[in-house]
Amino acid sequence: MRVPAILLIASLSATAQAGETAWQELAPGARARLISSDVAAADGTTMIGLELDMPLSSNTYWRVPGETGIPTVLDLAGSSGVSGHQMLWPYPAIETSTGYVDFVYRGPVVLPVQLSLDGGPVDLKIAVTMGICSDVCVPVMSSFQLPLSFAAPDRAQGLRIAQAVARTPLEWTGTNNPVPGVAYDAGTDALAVSVSGEVDPLSLIADAGEGGQLFGAPQKSPDGNLVLLPLLGGDQGRNVEGTPVRLTFMTEMGPFSVERRISSARSTASGG
Repeated sequence: MRVPAILLIASLSATAQAGETAWQELAPGARARLISSDVAAADGTTMIGLELDMPLSSNTYWRVPGETGIPTVLDLAGSSGVSGHQMLWPYPAIETSTGYVDFVYRGPVVLPVQLSLDGGPVDLKIAVTMGICSDVCVPVMSSFQLPLSFAAPDRAQGLRIAQAVARTPLEWTGTNNPVPGVAYDAGTDALAVSVSGEVDPLSLIADAGEGGQLFGAPQKSPDGNLVLLPLLGGDQGRNVEGTPVRLTFMTEMGPFSVERRISSARSTASGG
């Protein structure tokens, strides 16, 4: 396993300009900044983004980091004018080249964040903790300050954020069922996931939630409509039956996700 080597703390950002902060160096060749659409929506929200500029040889992590990843955490406690936030997560790459399974972003990437506004002046003070990895994993911390005026939209940054949102999985609302069933297969110690023709079977990612079990990279089974996601580490099974799991996947229309409940492989799996 790759072990975090050092802890880097980036300096406070310089004075913000329009819908962006100054870039901060996080690790050699990797930098970050905060960007904003400077648009307040009618529902009392606005969109910002954590923009990362990394070489393709470096990566950071999805909301489920994987076996060796470091989670990304935003702390907005010092901000004013904000009542809540939700981080959105573009579909990641499934990384297996190291012998471990991680869910990663490589190269330039924007991580969108939806803010709920409380109606007062907005001054963002955001502390970020995340992992940047190349040959070793480096946990980094950085702090950004960005006042939002909403006097005029920042169209360039708004477009950059919108492009990232478009790569974020949507909840499946189609009439057909892309994932008819999810069961625990004791014989392979894996989730056996039934998929329809719309789903790219090798794009499946299973998320059992915070504190839940970790599942590996998808593997095709002899049944073309069945995908196996190995249970990683610990005792076989670990009481996964009956627990909810979110399945994220790619289609020709983009990324989607559904929530299902894991059934026993000895019973008929059905969507929950």
